[in-house]
Parts: sequence; structure tokens; C-alpha cells
Amino acid sequence: MQPETNANDQPRHGLGGKIALVTGGSRGLGRETALQLARSGADVVLTYRERKEDGEAVVRAIEALGRKAALLQLDVADTHRFAGFRDALRDVLRTRWGREQFDCLVNNAGIDNASPIAETTEAAFDSLLNVHFRGVYFLTQTLLPLLADGGRIVNTSTGLTRFTIPGYAAYAAMKGAVEVFTRYLAKELGPRGITANVVAPGPIETDFTRSAFEHPGLKEFLASQAALGRVGVAGDIGGVVVFLCSDAARWVTAQRLEASGGTFL
Repeated sequence: MQPETNANDQPRHGLGGKIALVTGGSRGLGRETALQLARSGADVVLTYRERKEDGEAVVRAIEALGRKAALLQLDVADTHRFAGFRDALRDVLRTRWGREQFDCLVNNAGIDNASPIAETTEAAFDSLLNVHFRGVYFLTQTLLPLLADGGRIVNTSTGLTRFTIPGYAAYAAMKGAVEVFTRYLAKELGPRGITANVVAPGPIETDFTRSAFEHPGLKEFLASQAALGRVGVAGDIGGVVVFLCSDAARWVTAQRLEASGGTFL
């Protein structure tokens, strides 16, 4: 499948005509990613788990940008409901867009559950596993028939697979598994022209991480460890996802792109 080019035979950076699915798109990094995809010309399907009103606000913001959007409920930890979600997504694609497939899958939904190794419970471990690895693996598997040839998969990892902060062993281990999974996706889906990559944020200040950043001195310490001298904000990540979803990244696959401001170099 030949990539779409402009008159100068350069890859297009815009996402006009594309449909992206962003899990966990109602808040935090997912919200900003959904908005930046829309600003780049994509229509967006986003998911929420419980706070529907937050998702509806993002839909309104996307529509205010002149793009189409849809909202679906999804608990990425509940693999038994994935087939039903696939069917609901197919119906939305048909009724809202008159299409059978979408173009970019952004596996963003996540939870935070930090504890030292000696204190990690099996319940906490399982909750991280179900959301961050099992859910990503089997949701991607379930949605592959709906992902267009030449499409994009962007999985969210973390800088914590490269550097270490005590308390995040289980979380980082799940993300490490996602990084390996992504390389296998790239290999197996390459014949369909589908790329698969990882974006790995460093410390990002969002509503998702608010409780962690409330620890006295933590934000200042993390900022001091970044080459760019600050912690990240949600807007620092969305543009990276847009790039990986675009034709400008057509020759990039099986890669881990860390967006951490040079943390712990």
C-alpha cells in the first residue's frame, strides 16, 4: 500500500480523513491526545470507564474544532466485554462515518497503583496486569479486523521502563511487556502496512498523577532531573502520538519514543 503524499512527494503531516480510537480519552493524557488528533484533522472515537460527563465534554471540544467525535464506554480490564465493544464500535463507524474500519488505535487507558515490591499485593498486581497488559493485548487483538490496512497502533508505556523510581516495579513491568508486545505487533502486522510503536512519557502532571505530585518536594525533584528543567504536561505527549499516527511516521515501526524531557539522563 503506497503512502499518501503531497505534490512534492513528501509524507503528509495532517490526519484529514482519518479516524482515531483513543482509550481513556476522557481525561489526562488521553483527553489532550484526542484534542491534538482533532486539531490535526482526525475524527476521534474516545472511551471512558465511569465518568461519562468528562467524555462528553471532550466530544464537545472536538466538535468545536470542526471534527466528528463519538463516545463509548469501555473498561479495559474486562476482556469479556471486548467483543461487545467491537460491535458497538463497528455500529458507530457505520452510522457516524459510513465506514467499516478506523485508522489509528491509541491504547492509552491506565491506572496508577504504586507500592514497594515487599508490599505489593496480588490484587494490586492483578489490577495493573489487567489494565496495562492483558487489556492492551486482547483489546488490540479484538479490534484488528476493524483496523484499516496502512493503519497505526500507538501503545502507551512509561519512562519507568528505562529509569527506576521505587514503588513502580509492578507498573513498569506491565509496561515493559507492552513494549515487547508492540515489537511483535509491528512484525506480524507489517504485511498489512500497519505500524506499531510505543510512546513512553516521563513524569507528567495531570489529574491522573495529582496525588503523586502532592508529595512534598517530588515535583521539584523530578524537574531537577530533567534536561529541560521541568516536569511534563499533557500537551507534551499528544503531539508525539499525532506524529506516530501520521504519514510522516510511515517508515517508523517497532520503536519506543520516550517523551520525558530528558529525565534521568
